[in-house]
Amino acid sequence: MAETTTVGPPIDLPILDISNPDDPVVGKAMLEAATKYGFLYVNSKGTDFAAKDVQRAFERSKTFFASPVEEKEPCRIQSNNRGWSGMHSETLDPEHQRTGDFKEAFNFGEFAFGKAQQPLPSSLAPHESEIGSFAELCTETCNRILKLLALGLKISPDFFTTRHDPTKGSTGCILRYLYYPSISAPATAEYDHTVDVRAGAHSDYGSITLLFQRPGQPGLEILTPEGTWAPVPVEPRIQTQSQAAEAGFPFPPILVNIGDLLSYWTDGLLKSTVHRVVFPISERIGDNSQDRYSIVFFCHPLDSTELVPVPSEVVKAYREEKGIQGVEGKVGAGGGAGVLEPGKRALTAAEHLAMRLNATYDFRQGEEEGSA
Repeated sequence: MAETTTVGPPIDLPILDISNPDDPVVGKAMLEAATKYGFLYVNSKGTDFAAKDVQRAFERSKTFFASPVEEKEPCRIQSNNRGWSGMHSETLDPEHQRTGDFKEAFNFGEFAFGKAQQPLPSSLAPHESEIGSFAELCTETCNRILKLLALGLKISPDFFTTRHDPTKGSTGCILRYLYYPSISAPATAEYDHTVDVRAGAHSDYGSITLLFQRPGQPGLEILTPEGTWAPVPVEPRIQTQSQAAEAGFPFPPILVNIGDLLSYWTDGLLKSTVHRVVFPISERIGDNSQDRYSIVFFCHPLDSTELVPVPSEVVKAYREEKGIQGVEGKVGAGGGAGVLEPGKRALTAAEHLAMRLNATYDFRQGEEEGSA
């Protein structure tokens, strides 16, 4: 991907209320945001999350990352994309990064009947059911979003949700805790914070991503069509946490972005936008340096889902406008799923994910998915 160091003003993304997932007006607004920016906010009061759910999730995350390495090491990330990854173990943009990402992460795969299907460290094991419930709430929120996107695309409202139903089989969904040390932390102090980044430029691999952030912990930037970086506010149009509460937001709006798979599935109509996490300018020039914590949910379809062209007249019109042809057997060929050529078959979601992991990590199995 092209390197750029120009940073523009913060981007103004729409905030949508998804409390009614059957509202075609909201579906249209979501489609417009997904095709223009690839990013949008959803009003936290319009989801099934309570403020305590999010607060507890961040408390569990903070406790885990503060635990000794000896407790984390037995749960080191495996080729199934589950487990702990240490500082600098991931390099999301190796072409432009001098060193690995300044972050630690813990990936949870799917839960079955409230049980994690992977080893958990001692700091998280007692809260297994609670973490599983949080992942379920993420799935429910994703279903609302996917249904609204289907309405925007004028296809069957359950087209996406039935293909993301974990009761029908395994998916690549990942719940992820993330920790980025502050500028003044020993792990980062000796580096050049104007050059080195917390997470290199990348796009996500799946259908959609949910990002939970904390007030006063900025750093996310997206790459605009003009080729500049635009900071993404944690609290859009809301300056303080007290003002957010007065406006009815129990916690900062959830940031949602389109992933590569959904972009591929819709022939590029929905945008999978490149983004990164930096050391904010405000922390570089001031005394307000602090650690950054975020929680991410990467939503993927069932592994067996065939990425046949989405039966949408909206997508069809876009395909014809762009002159998109058939699949050539690789991600991005012809812009997306297109029209299958004779003798070809559609990629499955599992194949798409494996292809993206291999392309991004140069066939290094065991590395984790992109972060935000």
